[in-house]
Amino acid sequence: MKKVLVFLFVVMAALSAKAQVYTGGSLAIWGADESFTFSVAPEVGYHLTDKWAVGGMLILQYAKANDVKVTGFAFSPYVRYTFFENKVLRLFADGNVGVQTAHVKGSHDNTNGFEVGVRPGLEIKVTKHLSFLAKFAFLGYRDDYLGYSNGGGLSVDGKDLSFGLYYTF
Repeated sequence: MKKVLVFLFVVMAALSAKAQVYTGGSLAIWGADESFTFSVAPEVGYHLTDKWAVGGMLILQYAKANDVKVTGFAFSPYVRYTFFENKVLRLFADGNVGVQTAHVKGSHDNTNGFEVGVRPGLEIKVTKHLSFLAKFAFLGYRDDYLGYSNGGGLSVDGKDLSFGLYYTF
């Protein structure tokens, strides 16, 4: 048992020697005619190696269309694979599974949904610790997830475009 514990300790120490924690997120505000949407999505992640990272995003969303008000909450953990990197640019793909719940004001029921898919993105390093990040599409399946239509496939829609700032410790 001691050998197993020592082995696990050495493996975790080796992984954490190269690891970097990053945090950031995105903010979205959208208004048109009789509708308004606001969402905030803080994110935290951990670089296991130069190519692999794990993280999660928490999404809080408020939407109003005419007299209908909806508040939503989602959690989306992901695994990130970096397939290209130089001194300034990093190209990656996030494989994620998201779950959400939303409540329509005046209703007694919540709407629950999920998504499973891949989201490509790019990161531009502004300084050693600060980066600008963009995710620009979704390939996968969604079911009642944050107001997206149900179904699967490739979506290159404005709703799938997000920009954010990240700080790496």
